Amino acid sequence: YFLRFNKLSITYYIKTIMKTYQTDQIKNIALLGNSGSGKTNLAEAMLFNGGVIERRGTIDGKNTVSDYRPIEHENGNSIFSTVLYTEFQNKKINILDTPGLDDFSGGVISSLYAADCAVMTINVQNGIEVGSEIHFRHAEKVHKPLILVINGLDHEKANFDKSIEMMKDRFGGNIILIQYPVKEGVGFNAVIDVLKMKMLQYPKDGGTAKVLDIPADQKERAEELHNALVEKAAESDESLMELFFSNDTLTEEEIRKGIAKGILTRGMFPVFCVSSKNNIGVDRLMEFIVSEAPSITDMPAPVNSKGIEVKPDPSGPASVYVFKSSIEEHIGEINYFRVYSGKISENLDVVNSNNGVKERLSQLYVCAGKNRIRVPELFTGDIGAFVKLKNTKTDHTLN
Repeated sequence: YFLRFNKLSITYYIKTIMKTYQTDQIKNIALLGNSGSGKTNLAEAMLFNGGVIERRGTIDGKNTVSDYRPIEHENGNSIFSTVLYTEFQNKKINILDTPGLDDFSGGVISSLYAADCAVMTINVQNGIEVGSEIHFRHAEKVHKPLILVINGLDHEKANFDKSIEMMKDRFGGNIILIQYPVKEGVGFNAVIDVLKMKMLQYPKDGGTAKVLDIPADQKERAEELHNALVEKAAESDESLMELFFSNDTLTEEEIRKGIAKGILTRGMFPVFCVSSKNNIGVDRLMEFIVSEAPSITDMPAPVNSKGIEVKPDPSGPASVYVFKSSIEEHIGEINYFRVYSGKISENLDVVNSNNGVKERLSQLYVCAGKNRIRVPELFTGDIGAFVKLKNTKTDHTLN
């Protein structure tokens, strides 16, 4: 009994320890999309794949990590933006799950400022909806890179080709397919990945894909889309364009370099295929985010009130921006922030640049919805939360 008790205690202790991630290990994404496009289910699958949760919740079950507030349970929709995180391939992905209803677009806008890349879910039954267009314009206005995810491909009314057609019509010619489904609708369980040039086949309950050769009846289409991807990747960089003209193709590493540059400049909007409800395709999307999506060091540095750029320097002076505040039961006000420079640690004394008031950072947390894990320090690019600050609000900067 003693050994069993201690084993359980050690397991609990390990689960409540959060690894500290360096700047080059952190990615920050904002989940965008029309209401009902599957953002919350996608976030749930990402947390499950990263081991942050042991089982996936559902909207109907009112037990998702993101939609935890009573008003969200009543409405069956996200009302507020929610700060989440997951871990994948020794990297941390901070996820800002935003509301799809335009009435609550404040959560979308504030999340875009805290993220380096937007991931937009598209409901494959409906294609581009009004909310999709509105969110696209919000991302465009603040020049955020965009990854597109066609969701719900297992639905009997799925129409992949129509969705792609609508995306090209509404979002322009920078749409580029990374994947397409082998079979959409009931029975959807495989995609052709034209970057890897492999077929990814998923088990019934989703999870990790089995990597297979592309079937003979899919090779022609896969080659055609692969060539289009190579050309688009080459367009994003002059040196890659020269290599492309010399060799008539690019290696996978060169393609990835071109994709990363294309995403950063919004010259490319890569498209992925998933069923977030069944956790199909989510692992590949996460792999792409940690390897190709931009981080804080790739993005243009923000400018302070004196017109000086705030460089994302992990060894520089600490500077954090509060992008969201909320009131939580039994806790009070929580301030969610992003570290723009240096590192912050518990018991650090800072000055609020908006009002000149001194604050002490007595408690630091990383958050997955209402679940909070205390951490000793956070580095440039990371997202966390403060509690018990007296004079700090949304849109304030602490230095």
